[in-house]
Amino acid sequence: MRVALRPRSFVRVAGPDAEDYLNRMVSNDVAVLGPDESCEALLLTPKARLIAPLVVLRRGHDDFLLLTEPELGDRVRAELLRSRFAAKAEVELEEHTSHVVFGGEGISTSAYGESAVEVLDGKLEPTLSAEELELLRIRAGTPAWGKELDDRILPAEAGLDERAISFTKGCYPGQEPVARLHYRGHANRGLRVLELAELPEPEAEIAYEGKKVGRITSAAATNGGALALAYLRREVPADAELAVGRAFATQLH
Repeated sequence: MRVALRPRSFVRVAGPDAEDYLNRMVSNDVAVLGPDESCEALLLTPKARLIAPLVVLRRGHDDFLLLTEPELGDRVRAELLRSRFAAKAEVELEEHTSHVVFGGEGISTSAYGESAVEVLDGKLEPTLSAEELELLRIRAGTPAWGKELDDRILPAEAGLDERAISFTKGCYPGQEPVARLHYRGHANRGLRVLELAELPEPEAEIAYEGKKVGRITSAAATNGGALALAYLRREVPADAELAVGRAFATQLH
């Protein structure tokens, strides 16, 4: 069994109004979750800028656990408390450990390109390093906070509209600009997986036909070179040969 440590922060939202309150605050429909079911979701500003990516786990009828990045737990709790008003819901930090397990049962995740789950509070010994897990993430094209994701990024640019947003549920902060871009326009750039002969510099610029068309956001070495995630302009052809410094790169997907 392959196991890797997955650092997380955890926020509990519980009480008679927990379901309704969360559904009004996050981008996905948490009301449809049954006990022990989960979904990806986003906490957004009114202008649809990203505050935090979330995994929402329903532990019971009025008990939800939010999994987010290690540095975002306090921010998520503060944002939810600030907007709570009269809603009868407790919002508190919790302490847990999380491991990614390839195969088995737990909180399903598609972040690594193959069947995997997150297991909370398991007495597990990691068999994969952080670097090995990072390579799997990059190969799968999954964005990460602080690399592909921050408050400058729109959900559609990172492909999060396909996995963390419901376009049929009620309103939430950022819903109008998210829906407007989805139904009436398109993102000007998108996240792509690149293959390179050598490891690129962090934040390296990408050029196509002599013009800057994007930037590297994450990279990891492979046996034969490197894989990277990058934001590219929408008009760049899928078969374009891209220049990254003195090296060249091709798009995998």
